[in-house]
Amino acid sequence: MQNNNHTFVVCAYKESSFLDNCIESLKNQTVKSNLLVYTSTPNEYIESICKKYDISLVTKEGGSIGKDWNNALSFVETDYATIAHQDDLYLPNYTESMMKLFEKNQDGLIAYSNYREWKNGEVIPINTNLKIKNVMLKTISVFNKSNFWRKRVLGFGNPICCPAVTYNMKKLNGFQFDEKMKVSLDWLAWYDIGMKKGRFLYDSSELMIHRIHDESETTNTIKDNIRTQEDIMMFNKFWNKHIADFIMKFYVKSQDSNN
Repeated sequence: MQNNNHTFVVCAYKESSFLDNCIESLKNQTVKSNLLVYTSTPNEYIESICKKYDISLVTKEGGSIGKDWNNALSFVETDYATIAHQDDLYLPNYTESMMKLFEKNQDGLIAYSNYREWKNGEVIPINTNLKIKNVMLKTISVFNKSNFWRKRVLGFGNPICCPAVTYNMKKLNGFQFDEKMKVSLDWLAWYDIGMKKGRFLYDSSELMIHRIHDESETTNTIKDNIRTQEDIMMFNKFWNKHIADFIMKFYVKSQDSNN
């Protein structure tokens, strides 16, 4: 089955050994859609992968994660888009599930699935951190049209996995990722999008696998303490300083799963 109204944009960076597997998982979707590879670091390796799968390669000058994500979305001409991260894998029915959610809910802002984490060659067992995130995801799903409840749940952390998200470009006209932040920019994006009128659509099935490894941007920003600084800034958006500092003491422990 083909859906011409959805685009996967794979953000490729340098020479990732995981890029081939990521694209293969997108090619194996039960519902086929448009597929692009975007990079701000063009090289022969990325070009060879694109030739292998007969995929268009698009480039722009980067500068930050947010800049790259905004660049990637700028090439999308369909109503729906998913920014696929080169390290991650998508189960075959991811696209089908996301499109069904949007078909049933025309006011959907974003749609996303549950996910699992992959580390050291295997899927990580569901730990306390993921259990808490699952509760948060289900709570947002129950109150999926409520700005108030979205804000309350997001005020305790970011349970939404960025590469698991599909964007309704019609509803998000003019939306941009922050280009200065290095790691919590997706959390800020959900905060900003959550202020708009519409629904957050959720499939509790685990339809993508998020890979954690030593070279990933998330791992590096945790080591550099950048994530902690940005998370504090985010908590201060939701709460006064005393409450934000209190929550942060517990939230910082969630970073252990990336170490």
